[in-house]
Amino acid sequence: MQFNSYNMVCCIKKTFLIAIISHVMCLPVISQAKLTPVNLSVNRLYNTEQTFLNGYPTTTPLNESLSHKENFQFVEISTHKPQLGWIINATTNNTLQTSYRILLASDFIKLQNDDADLWDSGKVDSNQSINIQYEGKPLEASKIYYWKVKVWDNHGNESDFSEVSQFKTSDELTNYFTDRYPLQKQDDSPLLINQTDKGNYFVDFGKASFGRVRIKLYAESINDSIIIHLGEAKQGEKVNRSPGGTIRYAKYLIYPKVGWNTYIITIKPDKRNTGSQAILMPKYIGEVTPFRYCEIENYSHNLKETDITRETVFYPFNELESYFHSSDTVLNQVWDISKYTIKATSFLGVYMDGDRERIPYEGDALINQLSHYSVARDFSMARYSHEYLVHHPTWPTEWILQSVLIAWEDYMHTGDSKSLENFYTDLKAKTLSQLSDDDGFISTRTGKVTPEVLKSIHFNGGLNDLVDWPYGERDGFVFTEINTVVNAYHYRTLTIMSDVAKLLGKNEESFYYKNKAIKLKKVFNKRLFDKKLGYYIDGVGTNHSSRHANMFPLAFGLVPEKKIESVMKFIRSRGMVCSVYGSQFLLDVIFNMGDAQYGLDLLTSTSERSWYNMIRAGSTMTMEAWDIKYKHNQDWNHAWGAAPANLISRKLMGIEPLEAGFEKMRIKPQPGSLKSAEIKHPTIKGDVYMKFHNTPDKSFNLELVIPANTKADVYLPYYSKKQKVTLNDESIKFRREGKFSIIENMGSGKWTFHVEK
Repeated sequence: MQFNSYNMVCCIKKTFLIAIISHVMCLPVISQAKLTPVNLSVNRLYNTEQTFLNGYPTTTPLNESLSHKENFQFVEISTHKPQLGWIINATTNNTLQTSYRILLASDFIKLQNDDADLWDSGKVDSNQSINIQYEGKPLEASKIYYWKVKVWDNHGNESDFSEVSQFKTSDELTNYFTDRYPLQKQDDSPLLINQTDKGNYFVDFGKASFGRVRIKLYAESINDSIIIHLGEAKQGEKVNRSPGGTIRYAKYLIYPKVGWNTYIITIKPDKRNTGSQAILMPKYIGEVTPFRYCEIENYSHNLKETDITRETVFYPFNELESYFHSSDTVLNQVWDISKYTIKATSFLGVYMDGDRERIPYEGDALINQLSHYSVARDFSMARYSHEYLVHHPTWPTEWILQSVLIAWEDYMHTGDSKSLENFYTDLKAKTLSQLSDDDGFISTRTGKVTPEVLKSIHFNGGLNDLVDWPYGERDGFVFTEINTVVNAYHYRTLTIMSDVAKLLGKNEESFYYKNKAIKLKKVFNKRLFDKKLGYYIDGVGTNHSSRHANMFPLAFGLVPEKKIESVMKFIRSRGMVCSVYGSQFLLDVIFNMGDAQYGLDLLTSTSERSWYNMIRAGSTMTMEAWDIKYKHNQDWNHAWGAAPANLISRKLMGIEPLEAGFEKMRIKPQPGSLKSAEIKHPTIKGDVYMKFHNTPDKSFNLELVIPANTKADVYLPYYSKKQKVTLNDESIKFRREGKFSIIENMGSGKWTFHVEK
């Protein structure tokens, strides 16, 4: 027997997605459209009224008594003064919110009657639609609250009140806490079932995910025994018993009862990923393992599709919040595997390094964070992971420094500074300024890593410079006391901390960090830049130059304008001589420097050191390394390999926040030779839709939908002084910046831009 629904599923999925995009990109511009606040959030969590039973969404209403019922899960709001937010749904171009009014009540009926017994904000003149702090009567623990909002816009429109949203407070309230969603379960049916031999079946679920099997079996005798094999890799039509590395395989023996019974395959804990440092699965979910394939041996009865189910676990994830499709089939596959990886590896509710250890690392967290922002409107998992790592740091020097970068990305994407305020002292320590010498260089090799320094960064162990991982991916980097990569990171933390201090009103400290950064940049270029070569050396005391010693200074703003081209020339000459982790920074640099074609070439490469190679190897999640030959114990479920999810969105399509909370964004597509692409990108202010058609060096057409209550600087190609630039078929003025024609401060709504040489 064979059941194969793969082609049918793909066809339905393709038709459905085309329908979505066709609808989105043809949004009418209606001058008198109704204004509506939607997607209400509490502490940046959406759908706070949803309840779960052992991970499965339920229809049970949120109520106070659920706190005392086993196996129910729901969002709990832990702060005395939660932050409220919404997205403005408006199709009128150039829509900005001018005022809002929030009503919050202890009873649904009261709120329906506009009786806000706890807080009526009144009409507040403000364009703020996110991170609005509750200022009503004190909230109580373990209570349900109801709220709604209405808004006014700059066109003179007043909205109706939104739908009512509700949330439940936790058993204890505090001033600051990062609330999260419960983990969620989803049942997956097989895409293919093959009877490979009498009594043997091979099951393919299409993609690997973290979960367990639920299977319905029939037995005629108590002497029956059935073998179940689970794994990420296959060998012919069998689960690969020896896949190598940390690619998962497990075997389970079942002695079924007589008659029909449904069994859950209880996953055996792995000693390494359930140790003292690992993040453990909650009891209501149980232990899971990553697998795509299931093989059943010695089962003499007919196995139907409905007899076997995979219970998949993930952090709540809306598949429809993001989309990407282009004219390049390899690029599409790279996006798909990267997006799926972000969902599939969220099974712990915290960013981790893959299934081998299940430990959060700052190196993984930054890439995971940027990619998560690009494919889903969730900010809680990134913030929770960051704040966990502040107090549970890992050993690489650069990754201690990277905590500061993660904190800044959190602020830029959420617009909320509360995490910066609460962890400000910790972030100062994470700059590792305590290790600096008279020149401003920091080093872990000069005896300055004292117990006091380690205590300030909450670390009990020894720091070691990393550069890249695994060690064979460092392009021959030579370690010295003054490490170029480490000090490039340090410079970036100083510039960020200057901005953070200024944001928090600590002007003297802002000035301090700014001056330290200026001093370091000067000495960095004096002592680490080789004028004869035209690029940077690995450190003081060596004449070796690696790609890493050049891409990190360029990524973090250390390279003077006149030296950029020679540094880029060296970087281009090296090929992909960095790890999957390092590729994030390499591609950032390449696109930041405007070398779009090189960036596209690397993203769509089919060489051994490419994302496509992960697909070719058989994985459905991104890998820890380019290939098992580069890391003998690598896994097939590593989110730091999913960098293309953010590189395509942030750099190739060019959607990034210019001001915190997407108060203003940059739209800077860099397609190279890519003929066409379209994307839906979620932000805290709403969805950005883009679609372009590109004839390189001749014409470029861009359709763009900017969400309400924000604005954007739009970057288009610059061909020549004679080029024509139009907006909605009318000529428009632009500012030239190198290869780009820039139209500044575009308001919300649907716009069509065209550039003709």
